[in-house]
Amino acid sequence: MSGPRKLYIKSYGCQMNVYDSHRMADTLAPEGFVATARAEDADLVILNTCHIREKAAEKVYSELGRLRKMKKAAKADGRDVTIAVAGCVAQAEGKEIMRREPAVDLVVGSQNYHRLPDFLARAQQGERVVDTEFPVEDKFDFVAPPSRAAMRARGVSAFVTVQEGCDKFCTFCVVPYTRGAEVSRPLAKIVAEVKQLADAGVREITLLGQNVNAYHGEEADGRASSLGRLLHRLAQVPGIARLRYTTSHPCDIDDSLIAAHRDLPALMPLLHLPVQSGSDRILAVMNRRHTRAEYLRAIDRLRAAQSEIAFSSDFIVGFPGESEEEFAATLSLVQEVGFASAYSFRYSPRPGTPASEMDSHVPEAVQIERLARLQAVIDTEQDLFNRRAIGASFDVLFEKTGRNPGQLVGRSPYLQPVHVTASETLIGEIRRVNIHDIDRYSLFGDLVETAPAVQKPALARVAV
Repeated sequence: MSGPRKLYIKSYGCQMNVYDSHRMADTLAPEGFVATARAEDADLVILNTCHIREKAAEKVYSELGRLRKMKKAAKADGRDVTIAVAGCVAQAEGKEIMRREPAVDLVVGSQNYHRLPDFLARAQQGERVVDTEFPVEDKFDFVAPPSRAAMRARGVSAFVTVQEGCDKFCTFCVVPYTRGAEVSRPLAKIVAEVKQLADAGVREITLLGQNVNAYHGEEADGRASSLGRLLHRLAQVPGIARLRYTTSHPCDIDDSLIAAHRDLPALMPLLHLPVQSGSDRILAVMNRRHTRAEYLRAIDRLRAAQSEIAFSSDFIVGFPGESEEEFAATLSLVQEVGFASAYSFRYSPRPGTPASEMDSHVPEAVQIERLARLQAVIDTEQDLFNRRAIGASFDVLFEKTGRNPGQLVGRSPYLQPVHVTASETLIGEIRRVNIHDIDRYSLFGDLVETAPAVQKPALARVAV
């Protein structure tokens, strides 16, 4: 009797791709596939791709070139290897992938991984399969739930997709074309999945969506829920101690979401709220649908509701037509908000997006110089934020052992890595820690054996 088939999945990009990769593995487990850590050992290799970052497609084709050689070597040893490309690059370039890379057996779009068993059966009959259609059925209804062992192996923190797609059509973004229109999962199905995760030992849930705060999943009575209502419901699930969500749009910060930040201790006080630019003209050309002032008003409303909240964001520099003065407006916004962290990128055109057809593209040398200046300001703000942790005391969820013997690594409420000397028995537990030192991104502290009255972190900048 032959042994189990081995599966290797490489995920690119966002947390949603990590979640999707887990669900692919769950879908294939009943087909006899078990995960392996090395592509060279696999019978099936899946590249779960992302189209957001610069030169995403080129990175995929480079990896496929390496896999082609690996597949040829395996064939010489009498072993067949199937190669599949999934995710957003697959969705955008399905037939082109097949044309450029003959080693690929299967291309599956971002909404079709629930059909993987059927696609694989066809591929193993010699068919080269491409499916990038947007199906009528909900893929989540067809994916096998993960085993208890699989859930435990993924750790004490888990991602749960609650919403996919986007209707905003920012001019630089491919998401509406690769993930489709906004679709939200029914509230009851999300609650059921979170209960399963809690039963397997998960303590922290991060809700995912391309535009997660536009969540409008159906409730039992047929009404559309909001993200705030969903968070209130999940906060009642026994065992779930922490809730987070990402990624949000400033235009969808509603009263129920602000109330959730005010009322739910389980909702962590760090919000990723992309702004992209500090210039109103650039924001308009990006079709962001908000102004700088409206973004700052959303920040102020959230700070008024939750005084400990901090923010992270995304920025694009060198967008077509961006002037030095408009770039300076972005620098000043970073300093005005005082972000705990942020991601910054040079603009790069995505085929099929309106921005790719715009004139006045900023020269690459200017983009590189502006990105360096922006990142320096972001690093300064992040360092200031982290330094405010020294002497503070707050709860840490311990996730894994550290590199040094006897060391555990956990996460603060603000997602900072926290290193503490402690027993492995605390993995999955939340303990109060006094912070005494930092390096660039991590905090170092000691357990508070007998916790005093709760001392608030006091890391967030007070609204001016």
